[in-house]
Amino acid sequence: MNINLTLIGQSISFLFFIWFCKKFVWTALISSMEERQKKIADGLDAADKASRDLEAAKEKVSEKLKDAKKEASAIIEQANKRASQIVDEAKDQAKTEAERVKAGAKAEIDMEVNRAKEELRSKVAILALAGAEKILQANIDEKTNAALVNDLASQL
Repeated sequence: MNINLTLIGQSISFLFFIWFCKKFVWTALISSMEERQKKIADGLDAADKASRDLEAAKEKVSEKLKDAKKEASAIIEQANKRASQIVDEAKDQAKTEAERVKAGAKAEIDMEVNRAKEELRSKVAILALAGAEKILQANIDEKTNAALVNDLASQL
């Protein structure tokens, strides 16, 4: 065996091996690596997009929460105003009712005072007649007695 021939045969085999690897193996490896690289890039893009979407959703939620808080505070404020109105209306109604009761009581008191005055006038007239009768020691008839009482009552 000749070394030169062996070296030439091995060199030809090695070149054939390199050509075969480059033609079939290397292109398959490169295409699968490029495909993998594309999948990774797409995944990273999707993750970035998802992150941006998450931030946008957080901002929307924050805005909606602020709006809800504003709306809730407005509703509470309206409820407080309405409660104040109801209290004021109740106070006004109570004052009106108190004035009505007070006026009724005053009218009743005035009627009682007038009735007491009339009763007092008639009793004073009767007492005056009784005193006059005793003084005169004479009894006056009933008609004259009533006329004197009425006359005396009107003078008082």
